[in-house]
Amino acid sequence: MVDYFNLDELISEEHKIIRNSAKEWVNRRVKPVIDEYSHRHEYPEHLMKEMGELGFLGPFILEEYGGSGLDMISYGIIMQELEAGDSSIRSSASVQSSLVMYPIYYFGTEEQKRKYLPKLASGEFVGCFGLTEPNHGSDPGGMECKLTKQGGNYILNGAKMWITNSPIADIAIVWAKDDEGIIKGIIVEKDFKGFSAPEISKKWSLRASLTGELVFDNVIVPEENILPGIKGLKGPMMCLNSARYGIAWGAIGAAIDCYSSALEYSLQRKQFNVPIASFQFQQKKLAEMLTEITKAQLLAWRLGVLKNEDKASPGQISMAKRNNVKMALDIARESRQMLGAMGITGDFPMMRHMMNLESVITYEGTHDIHLLITGMDITGISAFK
Repeated sequence: MVDYFNLDELISEEHKIIRNSAKEWVNRRVKPVIDEYSHRHEYPEHLMKEMGELGFLGPFILEEYGGSGLDMISYGIIMQELEAGDSSIRSSASVQSSLVMYPIYYFGTEEQKRKYLPKLASGEFVGCFGLTEPNHGSDPGGMECKLTKQGGNYILNGAKMWITNSPIADIAIVWAKDDEGIIKGIIVEKDFKGFSAPEISKKWSLRASLTGELVFDNVIVPEENILPGIKGLKGPMMCLNSARYGIAWGAIGAAIDCYSSALEYSLQRKQFNVPIASFQFQQKKLAEMLTEITKAQLLAWRLGVLKNEDKASPGQISMAKRNNVKMALDIARESRQMLGAMGITGDFPMMRHMMNLESVITYEGTHDIHLLITGMDITGISAFK
């Protein structure tokens, strides 16, 4: 654990136990195999159930629905340790927790909660989240996915794009406009006729994660699969804020993994008969990395406190997501340079983290969009249009 400012004094013993449990699992089950899965462009599906068994999926969901009933700092810590293994693993857990379980938990009926949440929490079910469309990414309000009332059912038509977990998902939380143009959330099950989820291949990033489309061709959705507790863009935005919060923590894990690997290498690698850690430029890089990690840790911790108090604003969450992911990407790049040619090999994690973070800096709101969210918060003026 990288803790230059004694941040452990700010968290509880339970938090430390959770962190150690997640770290031990990642070191034992993820890090030894993730490079090979990434090279093969293959998702380690078995890890989802293992995360469920350990309580890493929907940890903030109450125990009566299969969750662990933990606080938001615990959730953040788990995301941090998972992303120290790989962004793909954290992405799967984050989507499952914040984008699938969260809306069912907060917007669903009691029947929906009891039907889906325990299976999602255990990893028996895999879920995905359908908001982004081929023609609408940063502008989700322009979505074309259509939900038409027909008797006691709805007919769903349209497509979603860049969906984590979609090729293996048992259910999809899909956002679509009804006949009145109101955005509603729907639970779509994989065996609904007319629903398909083709995989997107040939990715250079998140190669150990499954990404795909969601295609709806006159899919009949029973009325009981509508999420009744929310209408409009507020619903998906609340889900995204939960996911963005987890990313703000998760990116720190990737940064720490890169920094720690670079530090260890610099102490062992010798040039001109001395460890390269003795050279000024190497020490400068390490000192700057540690400084940025520490700033990100303080930002994430304070955001976690605000989340626990239900006081975290969307602008604050956007600032933390944007800052911490950019920080992690910069450290991945700088630490890769410290290792020279060795930095591009699978023996070290920097290049894999770097490629993954190129996706993380784009999804759940792009780097620039988060700037505009903060700018709107500061000025009260929207610059989106």
